[in-house]
Amino acid sequence: MIWLRKTLILTHRYLGIVLGVFFVVWFVSGIGIMYSKGMPRLTPELRLERLSPIDLTRVRLTPSEAAERAGSNRPPGRITLLTILDRPAYRLGGGRAVTVFADNGEVLKEVGQAEALRVAGQFMNISEDTLHYALQTEVDEWTLAQRRQMPLHRVTVDDASHTQLYISPQSGEVVVLTTRGSRALAWIAAIPHWLYFTKLRVHDKLWQQVVLWTSGIGSISALIGIILGFIQLRFSRPFRFSKISSYIPYAGWMRWHYITGFIFGILTLTWVFSGYLSMEPWEWFSEGGLGDDVRATFTGGPLDPGSYPSMDPAAWQQQLGGHSLKEVEFARIQGDSYYVVRGTEPGRLLIRANPLEIRREPFSVELLMSQVKEAYPDAPVLESRLLSGYDAYYRDQDAGAPLPVLRVKFGDPDQTWFYIDPAMSQLVGGFTWRSRIERWLYHGFHSLDFSFWYYNRTVWSTGIILLSLGGIAVSGLGLFLGIKRVLRFMKVAF
Repeated sequence: MIWLRKTLILTHRYLGIVLGVFFVVWFVSGIGIMYSKGMPRLTPELRLERLSPIDLTRVRLTPSEAAERAGSNRPPGRITLLTILDRPAYRLGGGRAVTVFADNGEVLKEVGQAEALRVAGQFMNISEDTLHYALQTEVDEWTLAQRRQMPLHRVTVDDASHTQLYISPQSGEVVVLTTRGSRALAWIAAIPHWLYFTKLRVHDKLWQQVVLWTSGIGSISALIGIILGFIQLRFSRPFRFSKISSYIPYAGWMRWHYITGFIFGILTLTWVFSGYLSMEPWEWFSEGGLGDDVRATFTGGPLDPGSYPSMDPAAWQQQLGGHSLKEVEFARIQGDSYYVVRGTEPGRLLIRANPLEIRREPFSVELLMSQVKEAYPDAPVLESRLLSGYDAYYRDQDAGAPLPVLRVKFGDPDQTWFYIDPAMSQLVGGFTWRSRIERWLYHGFHSLDFSFWYYNRTVWSTGIILLSLGGIAVSGLGLFLGIKRVLRFMKVAF
C-alpha cells in the first residue's frame, strides 16, 4: 500500500510539473472566452448592417436567367440576391459559389486589388486613402476557418481600432473582420485555450492529437490528485469538524495546494475531461439517429429558379413598408416558392412569391407532424410539443435561436429528438440519446450551462469566474511547488 501511495504522489507531482502551465492557461483563457466568444469574426448582424441596400430598380435578370448565365448543369442548391460592388447580384450555390450581376448578367470572375479596396472603403464608410492593401497568401490565426478560400485580400484601416478586413476574391465580400482589441483578446483567450497556434492548427490530425493527449493526461493527473486528497487525510476517531485542520498533513504552500485541490479538484477534473470529450475521441456521440430526410419533406422538392417572377420594385416596396432590404434568399418551403428577406431589423420576413405577400402565420403543427410521420413511417412518435422557451438541449443564451419551436420525440433505437421551427418549416436541431449524453458531459461540465443560472448572464459569469479562480489557485500552486522542486533538484545536482 505504501508503494502505491508513493507512486501516486510521484505521478501527480511530475505530471503537474509538465502540465501545470496548460492548466493555468486553460482556466485564465476560459474566463476570456466568455467575453470574446471565440476567435475574431464578422458577425451576421454586422455583415447585414454594412451591406448596401438592394436597388430593385436595377434588377434586370430573374433567378432562372442568372442560373443560365452561371453555366451550371445542375440546379443551384441555394440562390441569394445581395449587393456586390454597388450592383445587385445573384449568388448561386454554396462554398465556391458563382456570382452573377443582376443588372446585366455579367459573371463575377475575381475581385482584384482595386475592387477589394473599394469593397473595404464601402464596408467601413471611409475614404480609400486610409486603407493599406496586402495579399494574404498564407493562413494566419484569423483565417484558419477560411483555408479553402486562400488567398485573401487583406486591407488594414487607419482607424483607432486598427481594423483589418479579409476579402474573398471569389465572392467580393468581407469574410473576416478583426480589430486590435479582438486580436489581443484572442491571444489571451481562444488561441491558448484551443491551442489555435497557426503552425499547429493547420495540421488537423496533429492538433487533435496534441489536444487529446494534453487534456487526457491532465485528467489523469487531476483524478490522482483527488484520490490523494482523500488517502492523505489523517483522520482521528471520533471525527470532529472543529479539528479538521489538524487532519491535513501538510504545511506552507503545500497545505494551500491541498486545501484548494480538495475544494476545486472535482471541478478541475470535470473541466479538463469535458475539454477532452470536445474532440469526440471515439466518434461515438455523433453516431445514429434518423437523419435529416424530413428536410426534403418540408421543402417539397429542390429549388426551382424558374418559379420566381421578375421582381417588381413597386410591389416589393408595398410589401416591405419600412423594412430594409439587404439580402434576399430564394427558398422552397412546403412546395411553394418563397423569399426570405433579411435587413438590419431583428428577425426575417418570409414572403410568398406567387402571389407576392408576407406570410405572417407559422405553419401549423398538424401539417408539420403529418410530414414528420410521412418522412419516418417506421419511427413511432412518443411526444410532440410546441415549446415557447428553451429546454436543456435546444438553448441559446443570447436568445437568437427561433421560438416557439416544435419538439418531437421518437421511439426509434437512437431515441431521436427533433426541433422544428414552425415559422420557417425548418429543422433547427436534432439529438440522439448519445448526443444528449454528450451535451451534459461536455457542455454541462465545461460551460456549466444549467438553466437555473445560465440565462442570467451576470450570475452565470460571476459564478464561472469565481470557480475559474479556484481552478487557477489549485493548478497555479501546484505549478509553483513543482518548479520549486525542480530548481531545488538542479541546485543539488550542480
